[in-house]
Amino acid sequence: MKSYKKLLFPCLMALTALPQIHALRLEPIKYGDMQNWYVRDIKESAIIGGDTKTLYEIGPSGHTSGNKAYRNLGGSPWATSNVYAKVSGVVKTSCAVEPVTVNGARMAKVQARMEHVKALGIINLDVMVAGTIFLGEIVEPITSTKTPFGKMAMGMPYTKRPVALVFDYKVDMPPANTRIKATGLGSKKTLQGRDQAEVYVLLQKRWEDKNGGLHALRVGTGRERYARSIPYTKGHRIKINYGDISRKPFYKPYMGLLNGEKAYYARNSKGKLVPVQEEGWAPADAVPTHVLVMASSSCGEPYVGTEGVTLYIDNIAFGF
Repeated sequence: MKSYKKLLFPCLMALTALPQIHALRLEPIKYGDMQNWYVRDIKESAIIGGDTKTLYEIGPSGHTSGNKAYRNLGGSPWATSNVYAKVSGVVKTSCAVEPVTVNGARMAKVQARMEHVKALGIINLDVMVAGTIFLGEIVEPITSTKTPFGKMAMGMPYTKRPVALVFDYKVDMPPANTRIKATGLGSKKTLQGRDQAEVYVLLQKRWEDKNGGLHALRVGTGRERYARSIPYTKGHRIKINYGDISRKPFYKPYMGLLNGEKAYYARNSKGKLVPVQEEGWAPADAVPTHVLVMASSSCGEPYVGTEGVTLYIDNIAFGF
């Protein structure tokens, strides 16, 4: 009987905890259900073929034609790696994010792709593009491949303290154990090691110095990488850990502070895009000023990836 009670007690405790585990209150991120997309038709320059390409943005349903820079519409907080570029007068587009239907659900498909540029049959350039969606904006038109983070304003104002980022997702991972580096500026290079899809949520407490520089303390961290195929999964959670996590057993180097060349950019009070240097870890009870959320088909440096790595994501929300 005593042995039976010893077994029964932990089982009862586990059952008691179940309602707490599943009782998250969800706060959807606007347009994070991937039901609405804004469609853009852009005509590329004749020198590279003159084709009309279609780009997709996460925002209010709509359609436009013409070579115009895009700015977030309808209060959408989302940007994508789909871009309209105009380099030395040549118009080129890139589309690595699009809406698709998976298991009856409309989702965002973000995929690593090689963009080929062929000019008059003489010049052939390749650029590796990661499919990415994030909270923020892209500054179009893109005029060069230099300083890619400097063309993205990352994050949005946010002062709450969620316990998790919640979403539905699926990952398709090709068997290749190599990556390609292709910037369009030279020959392609093959690198060893498999690329990984990634989703993260970061909470920051930002401030601006007298010279317009932006700084931050890291308030909360949730970051996962996916090195294998994962079947369609609903209600996946990335736990947000508050305070200094650098000595926690679950800590990985990629969860560290973003500073130096790793710093993302944001607009300062004068509207200028400048890097946000994370100076340290905030106390565990700190209140954030901004949140960053990103989902990408790649976790490496810009213009490096494994072609075909695909992440599908939907119903992105904060959990409390």
